Amino acid sequence: MAIPDVRDSFPGIDQAFQQESGGRARIASITRRPSEYRTSFVLDEVDILLGNGEVLRLVAKNVARSALTDVARNAKPAFLSHPLREIQVYRELLNPSCLGPPRFHGSLIDEASDTYWLFIERLSGAELYQIGEIDIWKQVARWLAHFHARFESDDALSRAAAAVPLIRYDCEFFRTWRDRALAFSSRWPKQAYDRMRWLEKRYDLVIERLAALPSTVIHGEFYASNVLVEPLPVPTRVAPVDWELAAIGPGLIDLAALTAGSWSEKERLSIANAYFGARDRQKPVDELLDDLRLCRLHLAVQWLGWSESWTPPREHTHDWLSEAIHLAEEMSL
Repeated sequence: MAIPDVRDSFPGIDQAFQQESGGRARIASITRRPSEYRTSFVLDEVDILLGNGEVLRLVAKNVARSALTDVARNAKPAFLSHPLREIQVYRELLNPSCLGPPRFHGSLIDEASDTYWLFIERLSGAELYQIGEIDIWKQVARWLAHFHARFESDDALSRAAAAVPLIRYDCEFFRTWRDRALAFSSRWPKQAYDRMRWLEKRYDLVIERLAALPSTVIHGEFYASNVLVEPLPVPTRVAPVDWELAAIGPGLIDLAALTAGSWSEKERLSIANAYFGARDRQKPVDELLDDLRLCRLHLAVQWLGWSESWTPPREHTHDWLSEAIHLAEEMSL
C-alpha cells in the first residue's frame, strides 16, 4: 500500500521539479513504494500529484554507488561507476524522448550525503527477453541503429562527451578487461587457465581492431533485460533503461549484447541484418559480421574479468570462456 505524502523522503523535490518544469510543476502530494523490479540500486515507484490535478507516475532510482546492494557493490567494478552518468544521459542525451527511453522528470543530488536520485517515467512495458517474436527484436535492432546514427558525427560525439561523463572504449579500456580476466584465470582449473593464456597471447590484435571501429554513444549494457517494449498501435515503443554504463564506443558492442544468448546463427543474423539495414553501411555485410564477432568476443572477455567473487544466478550463467575461444578460432586469430 502506498504511504501518503512522503515528501520528507526527497528533501528539495519541490524546488527540483519546479526548476525542471519552468515553475509550472507545483507538487501537492507524493506517494512512494518499493519497486518489485529492483535489482542493483534502490528503486521506488513514486506518484506525484501536481497542483493542477495531473499525476506523474515515476520511477525513483538512487544511482549512488553506496545505494547498490552489498552483492552488487562487490560485483560491479568500481572504475565503471560515476553517480552523475545516468542522470546526465537522461537529461542531456535522451530528453525529450519520442517513442524511446523513459522521459526524464528531474533529479535530486546531494553530494554530501552521497544521494543521487533520478526520476523517470514509469512504463508498463515487458522486458524484451520475455518476448519470443523475432520481429519485435528486429524492431529493437532498428531502433538501436537509429539511436547510434544520431551520435556518429565528430560534432555530436564531442557535444555528448562534454555533457556527460561517458566511459571511453579505447585501447586502455579493452586491455583492462583482458588483464582482469587473465588475473582471475590464475585461480581457475589448469585447463581453463591454459585456454585463457592461449587467448591472451592473441588479444593484442583484437584490441587494435576493436579500437579502430567507428564510435558513437552506446548504452553499454544493451541486453534484453535492460530493454522494455510497449506495444503501441504502430510502432512498438522501445525503451532502454539502466544507462549507468553509457559510453563512447563501437555501436556493434550494443548489437553484440542484444544478440547475446542462445540464438541460432540464422536468428542472430536476422537481428543483425535488421540493424545493418537501418544504417548507412560503409562495409560489406561479411565485414560487419566479423566486426560484430570482435564485439561479442570483447563482451565474453569482459564477463570473464567482471568480478572474481561474484557468481551470476543459474538462469544467467553462461560459458563465456568457451564462447571467447570459439569466436577467436572462428576469426582465425
